Amino acid sequence: MSLIDTNRTAQEAAALGMRARDRAMEAAAQAIPVGKHAGTTAVQGVLQGVQGAREWAAPRIDDAVYGAREWAAPRIDDAADAVTTTVAPKVSSALHATAQQVRPTETQKAGGWRLVNWRWLVGAGVALAAVGAGAAIAMRRRYASATEEAKNATESPEEDQAAQDGDQAGGTAVRSEVNGRVTSPGT
Repeated sequence: MSLIDTNRTAQEAAALGMRARDRAMEAAAQAIPVGKHAGTTAVQGVLQGVQGAREWAAPRIDDAVYGAREWAAPRIDDAADAVTTTVAPKVSSALHATAQQVRPTETQKAGGWRLVNWRWLVGAGVALAAVGAGAAIAMRRRYASATEEAKNATESPEEDQAAQDGDQAGGTAVRSEVNGRVTSPGT
């Protein structure tokens, strides 16, 4: 159907458009406070969720730190014992002191002082890294000297002497090159 068929005039169409616009503005005016209220409610819910997560996580973090310290202290003591017998007594005594500082007490500290001794954990890690590096250097040197000794032990003096005599006498020693060619001194 067209507008001509319904006998509506342009003024009636304009009036309908104005009423629709007014209704839309009223709906928008009602939606704004509802939206603001919903946003405020959402922010409050997020804040409550954050507070709940903090309350839930705090004792678990405390337990995890306590468990980590409980696990680390005997291992640091074991490392100190190993260092005592192999590397340096001064490093060993420092590791023992560090292990004593890391070992948790029976009653846990309250508040922010609970994690004050994290510096001791870092110090223990640095000390263990230094000990490991020293051990690695010592093992590498020992391997190099053992390899050299084994190489010297497998070369017999008679073979060396025969090879030198052959070269001095102008013998026909055959040599092979990297590319696979075999040559003799005269060719």
